Amino acid sequence: MIGNYLTMLKKEFAGYNKTKLMKDLMAGITVAAVALPLALAFGVSSGATAASGMITAIIAGIIISALSGAFFQISGPTGAMAAILISVVAKYGMNGVFLATFMAGVILLVAGIFKLGILGNIIPSSVITGFTSGIAIIIALGQVDNFFGSTSSGTGPVQQIKSYFVNGFHIDFPTVMIGIFVVLFMVFLPKKINAIVPSSLLAIIITTAFVMITNWDVTRVGTIPTTLISDDHLAFGSITPEMAKNLISPAISIAVLGMIESLLCGASASKMTGTPIDNNQELVAQGVGNIILPFFGGIPATAAIARSSVAIKSGAVTRLTGIFHALFLLLSMFLFAPLMSNIPLSALAGVLMVTAWRMNDWGSIRYLFNHHLKSGEIKFVITMVTTVVLDLSLAIMIGTAFAMIHFIIKSAHIGINIEKVEPTRMGVENPKPETKNWHVVYVTGPLFFMSIEFLKERLKDIPKEQNIIFSLRGVPHIDVTASRALLDFYHEERAEGRKIILSSMNSEVLTSLQKAGFEEIDDEQTVYPSVDRFLTKLFSK
Repeated sequence: MIGNYLTMLKKEFAGYNKTKLMKDLMAGITVAAVALPLALAFGVSSGATAASGMITAIIAGIIISALSGAFFQISGPTGAMAAILISVVAKYGMNGVFLATFMAGVILLVAGIFKLGILGNIIPSSVITGFTSGIAIIIALGQVDNFFGSTSSGTGPVQQIKSYFVNGFHIDFPTVMIGIFVVLFMVFLPKKINAIVPSSLLAIIITTAFVMITNWDVTRVGTIPTTLISDDHLAFGSITPEMAKNLISPAISIAVLGMIESLLCGASASKMTGTPIDNNQELVAQGVGNIILPFFGGIPATAAIARSSVAIKSGAVTRLTGIFHALFLLLSMFLFAPLMSNIPLSALAGVLMVTAWRMNDWGSIRYLFNHHLKSGEIKFVITMVTTVVLDLSLAIMIGTAFAMIHFIIKSAHIGINIEKVEPTRMGVENPKPETKNWHVVYVTGPLFFMSIEFLKERLKDIPKEQNIIFSLRGVPHIDVTASRALLDFYHEERAEGRKIILSSMNSEVLTSLQKAGFEEIDDEQTVYPSVDRFLTKLFSK
């Protein structure tokens, strides 16, 4: 793995010069402008602080970018992680978040070392789309209080909504006015201006200047420390075995989510650049980064498609773009901490509301429902609902499990076509009696424990005095259950004087049947390369 990483670096920096350095530098500045408001917002939305979000973006930007599986991966705090962390903060405080992040980092590192990056490819696209939409709903609901100035209780979306019905929904108008302004500003800002300065950053600057000048009574971010190591960071001394045990499940959720987000980001960015990503190296990078982050006071980080796509569109050439973006964030923290402390929380909430809306893969959603793809629609809805109502990693497993079960059920519906052999159609004018009683059973689809029963039911339609030729050309594979069932059928019918022939198999199916016992059958030839080959032999007798 180290050898592959060094080879990747050598190829990436081959011919590196001043021109490429300037491209990385300018791309880094652009990404930093986009990442700054998101880092602050995701830090607050996770139940931590804006400072934690900044620290995460800086440390992840340096460490994970340096070790990443591709030059375009930009990591930092994300909305999906914030959705998990809210409940962890509520139950175990920030030290619980730090420990869960550390444990998740270990899991990701081990996954990378054991080359489990391929797991990201087993999740169906409609499940991913539903998962993303579910996270978007969680992010939006999590910002309702900051956006409207209301108060809720509970650690999840369902409990939060219930609390509004029980305690009432109270709006603070100065707060909501700022939030609405940010949303409208980001939506309607001309694209030409947005291409120069991100709308989210401009909205934050305008609203912060406004509340500082007018001294509006709205909740603000609060103190932004000018240090990379927060006073509140991972301390093993305050961790109990019971706490570590209880955090195993959240740590797995964070690790699974980190794996999914990072690999999906890599897959999407790879299409944009035409450059492949080393999934296993990316998991190693995410693991190392998340192991180190808690010691600085950071929250979980993962690769983010929003920042990565900005890096690509801004002309990033190497992984130095991610490192430069982190250094610019660090510089802004030192220079503008007093100003950032005055950012209205409702302004950050507005940024996240728009971000949540844009997170949805609207193209894929429209495609699913416009084309009436029922299975995809069901997988989308199931995953989205379970993401909001249940645990995020559990939602992925439920969605993927449903997709697999649906595929298995569909695979059980094999194609079976039964035709009677007509000797006259073969050019035989005076066929012998033994050549008249044959049926060919054409099978299409995989034969396994579910589909074999359907085949056995269809075979009952063939009269008992008729012999059978199985044409298995359309069978890609056969499992042990189906192989044994065919062998049992063969022996049962032969015992009653019926002849059974197998033909037209690929090498995999033939091998499976031979292992099941067909190679040990009586002296007569039972397996033929094709139906025609057997019939030619039959009519030549």
